[in-house]
Amino acid sequence: MEGIISVGKILNFHGILGVAKVGYSNADVISNLKKVLIKKDGKEETFTVENVKFHKNFALVKFKEINSIDELLPYKGLNIYIEKKEAQESLGEDEFLIQDLIGLNAFDNKDDLIGIISDVKTSSGNDLLCIKPVDETKGEILIPFAKELVPIVDIKKKKVVIKPIEGLL
Repeated sequence: MEGIISVGKILNFHGILGVAKVGYSNADVISNLKKVLIKKDGKEETFTVENVKFHKNFALVKFKEINSIDELLPYKGLNIYIEKKEAQESLGEDEFLIQDLIGLNAFDNKDDLIGIISDVKTSSGNDLLCIKPVDETKGEILIPFAKELVPIVDIKKKKVVIKPIEGLL
């Protein structure tokens, strides 16, 4: 599954025609879906996206191959994947995939290395950068991923700059 990324999760059905209620993190990526992969029972199945509508905080996705609730139910709770390069093509100049942050070096605003981003956790809409500190006697550092706290993200230079805030660093 190298080269594919999750762009959403089938949470439930919407109506009787097999429309999937999908949780997502990037509306631009979801709205441009054409073909997706769903991994079920160790196999990848390809689906054609017929249309995408947005309702409340969810995407309503109609797959050409699914035409009823019964056909959709086996996929409830499963992630929707696309080719990573396809996701990158739909991003703007200053945009990047959250997973591209993992492995970047985290510096403070004095250019001192704090540690390496080991993970990005999402909880109730807020992403948290998990930083493995250079000083191994310290525990993992969690930083809310917000422009005010992380003013610089340079994917090409594999670097993020974190504004030091008392109690966080």
